[in-house]
Amino acid sequence: MMAEITYREAVIQAMAEEMRRDDTVFLIGEDVGPSGGIFKCSEGLFDEFGADRVIDAPITEAGYIGLSVGAAVTGMRPIAELMFGDFSLLTMDQIVNQAAKIRYMTGGQCRVPLTIRLTMGAGRSSAAQHSQSLHALFAHIPGLKVALPSCPRDAKGLLKSAIRDNNPVLFFEHKRGYSSVQGEVPEDNYVVPIGQANLLREGEQISLISYGLSVRDCLEAAQVMEQEGVDCEVVDLRTISPLDKDTVLNSVRKTGKVCIVHEDNLTGGVGAELAAIIAKEAFGSLDGPIHRVAAPDIPSFPYNPGMEEFCLPSVEDITKAIRELAAY
Repeated sequence: MMAEITYREAVIQAMAEEMRRDDTVFLIGEDVGPSGGIFKCSEGLFDEFGADRVIDAPITEAGYIGLSVGAAVTGMRPIAELMFGDFSLLTMDQIVNQAAKIRYMTGGQCRVPLTIRLTMGAGRSSAAQHSQSLHALFAHIPGLKVALPSCPRDAKGLLKSAIRDNNPVLFFEHKRGYSSVQGEVPEDNYVVPIGQANLLREGEQISLISYGLSVRDCLEAAQVMEQEGVDCEVVDLRTISPLDKDTVLNSVRKTGKVCIVHEDNLTGGVGAELAAIIAKEAFGSLDGPIHRVAAPDIPSFPYNPGMEEFCLPSVEDITKAIRELAAY
């Protein structure tokens, strides 16, 4: 059986199911308790599981992320919510120097089954310190897994996999998608494997590689270009660490042309890493340059809605890149 639910509902369902299944799972974060969270992503959990397992933390991100690392090492499975992904910069020592390294520093004697949920992305006029997409920073750190689901089905299945994983997972949720993105989700107990990309649309001429909410723009752009006789393939990475290189390379070797799309800044982003992998391992299959569509290298997204929209990668930006590639 399938049910049509929102991205937000998928996140809530995943946490509720895992908390019912395993009493070592608990949620901690700012305003996650009776109020249901700033984006209402923990709505109903406090009523069902109580204050011992749905914990309102003070405004001290470094403190409760550090607490969550300690709880994970000593046998619990914390879900720590950072209200905005931008606030993760306050917790870099706890995540990068502790969570990512403890298992290796102890020769595997300690595990860190910690899930950190955090929002990403612009489009809500939240301006400089509430609109960033910082996932590439964490994908750079060995020992961390990084997931970025694009739809409710993956949001639920990947979050359940993250909670069950014995390693720290950063789970990025695009705040624009909570209410606007809906989709069919299986009603049975299922998981989506971490590290496995999804071929959403088969095509023969150009590969569009993306993740998160940008996947939806790629699908829309592919539909537009179909009317112009250009057949695009769309690959949803789902996770960027680990990265499913095989699916990416198989797609590029088939089409010979590739456009990588993400909302993060262009320089030093996931697109640059993908371009390097493709250039090294599929260079002989390329019939044109590797294109990237991304946000500009600006210090912050503007508050003004029109200016913010101008800075966000759009369907029009993607179709422009596709037309340039198709001309080769």
